[in-house]
Amino acid sequence: MISNISSITGAILLLGVAVMEILLIAGLPLGEFTMGGRYKVLPPMLRVAAVSSVVLQLFGAAMILQGGGLMNMWFSVKATKIICFVFAGFFAVNTVMNLISPSKKEKYVMTPLAAIETCCFAVTAFLM
Repeated sequence: MISNISSITGAILLLGVAVMEILLIAGLPLGEFTMGGRYKVLPPMLRVAAVSSVVLQLFGAAMILQGGGLMNMWFSVKATKIICFVFAGFFAVNTVMNLISPSKKEKYVMTPLAAIETCCFAVTAFLM
């Protein structure tokens, strides 16, 4: 039960961030929530880089749902568990980076999201 809640929460948050990234790629002025808030609107080269972030977010959502038993497995249980731990580590580092960001929007919005993602991936991996 806890694993399902953790997996669903993690996937929903990842999909929300993926939507934000898509809006950034489309040129909306949401850049203050990412990359230290250096750009209000991402320059074209960074928009291209943001595409990889969307792919990573969608992959992470699939992995956490698989780890929670809510989606058919693409990988073995062991591989999925390792992937979930890697994402937990990634989001732990991301939490720290967001916390020290000069952008208040990134610090106060993205830091808690990254911290929650860390917990969701770790709980899912441990309970697999």
